[in-house]
Amino acid sequence: MIIRVYEQVKKVLPDIVVATDDHRIEAVVKEYGGVALMTEATHKSGTDRCGEAATRLVSSGTPVDVIINIQGDEPFISEEHIKLLIKSFDDPRVDITTLANPIILNNDIFNPNVVKVITNKDGFAMYFSRSPIPFLRKTDQANWSQQFHYLKHVGIYAYKFKVLHEITNLPQSSLELAELLEQNRWLENSYKIKVGITDIETFGIDTPEDLVRANKYLSN
Repeated sequence: MIIRVYEQVKKVLPDIVVATDDHRIEAVVKEYGGVALMTEATHKSGTDRCGEAATRLVSSGTPVDVIINIQGDEPFISEEHIKLLIKSFDDPRVDITTLANPIILNNDIFNPNVVKVITNKDGFAMYFSRSPIPFLRKTDQANWSQQFHYLKHVGIYAYKFKVLHEITNLPQSSLELAELLEQNRWLENSYKIKVGITDIETFGIDTPEDLVRANKYLSN
């Protein structure tokens, strides 16, 4: 899986580093001819691991401007996803970029494992939640997806290096702890997160069921 992700990313980005705390992943990446960097095993999130790797690269003299954080369990990441993340930095106000898909299935609106995001008129995130946001009053819940354009967050990020360094040193916030979503910590501290909207779906492989789903997806 990690090599598939590496190959997908290589189509767009020339400089790729796999940050991991697992020597098996390190060995596979190096055998493939890629670059792997062993990091601490105590990180609570991929953002923290990404922050350590970026800091070490800068300390070694590697110039770093923007870091794109792609999880190794995202085999369906596409060129379009990565290009959209990069393009969002054309706006100088942007600190962090991420992606979202339109929600098609009404049940996804009420699924706490599907993270929802709402944006302002300029496409910046206002809030991320596991609950349905917004709540449609006076509307039958069976029809919510037809009455509002709900967005499903795609957990892929890009950060300016300075911002990544700052957010990994912030204490956990109340909204982050309430929702168990680290991006709410960044919003609470006034960082601007641009949300790129894409119709191209991607999903991570976190469970055996996800693996079955992925194999079906590849066979179609």
